[in-house]
Amino acid sequence: MSHDKLRVGVLFGGRSGEHEVSLRSARSVMDAIDRDKYEVLPIGITKEGRWIAGGDPLAVLAAGSDGSTPAALIGAPGDPTLKAIEPAGLRDIAHLDVIFPVLHGPYGEDGTVQGLLELADIPYVGAGVVGSAVGMDKAIFKAVMTAHDIPVLPYRLVTRARVDSDLEAVLDAMEAAFTYPLFAKPANLGSSVGVSRAADRESLRAALQEAARYDRRILVEQGIAAREIEIAVLGNDDPLTSIPGEIVPGDVFYSYADKYINDAAGLLIPAPIPDDLAVHARDLARQAYLAVDCAGLARVDFLLDKGSGALWINEVNTIPGFTSISMYPKLWEATGIPYPELIDRLIQLALERHAEKSRNLTTYGE
Repeated sequence: MSHDKLRVGVLFGGRSGEHEVSLRSARSVMDAIDRDKYEVLPIGITKEGRWIAGGDPLAVLAAGSDGSTPAALIGAPGDPTLKAIEPAGLRDIAHLDVIFPVLHGPYGEDGTVQGLLELADIPYVGAGVVGSAVGMDKAIFKAVMTAHDIPVLPYRLVTRARVDSDLEAVLDAMEAAFTYPLFAKPANLGSSVGVSRAADRESLRAALQEAARYDRRILVEQGIAAREIEIAVLGNDDPLTSIPGEIVPGDVFYSYADKYINDAAGLLIPAPIPDDLAVHARDLARQAYLAVDCAGLARVDFLLDKGSGALWINEVNTIPGFTSISMYPKLWEATGIPYPELIDRLIQLALERHAEKSRNLTTYGE
């Protein structure tokens, strides 16, 4: 590389219902990153999917204004350069040594951006295409967990087309399969966006319609009286797990408002659970992480049945929240890795993963 510091492109925003959450996470990452070691290049993605750079893209996206330079990554191997889009053509902005995607939800956490970065042959933080896609899709994730004998709550998958065309039949089928309460969730979204708890047929109808606003596939899941336990995972092929934490919702469940608006939820670190259960949760988190081929980082969320004591895996978040109140960095801080060191480790893991991948032959017979 021609520059002294490693240049890190921090990618944020995006075409997702979690756009605003991404901005908060990106601000925290850029505030904490070691500027003596890394040169940071902020790269924003608007809600319409346009890339912008130059000036302060974070402020531009937060204000909903238009003031940064349109930019692009062309996805050609050997050219890891962010380019400005100008009337006269493309102009090089900066060579990128590694990308730190801080994108939550579709078009960022689901393997799409990861595919672009693979084509461009640029090291990047976090899971690859497969791990990202499986972690993002709640139904596929549950199927993979079931195949690995990792317990998940009973669920059904329904399409938006079915909800639109035959809602009463869908309600009949769900009532036949489950008992209230139920949860309806967009299959591909996070931060509890579009997630609703249903206590009866009318609220289930509304929950399905709400989830259908965000995705064409909707997960309906058996609800239980549960505690929410979370484990942070860090690493590539031999990952580490953090001590468990517990979310104590201020709402009926850990909703979007709970996470980012009303600040009513409590975070208990470490989670007040028996030592043997903590060991079991950490082991299941590691198994789930490896089962979907995660890399770099993930937060694994569990539901602990208050009655039976059964532990159910809920989901794997391959780009967990990085805000100042997010569980992932807090868990690692409590486990002994402060925020700036955590960011440094993630960047190094990205470089290691890229170096390992570069060993793959791309032609046969040589």
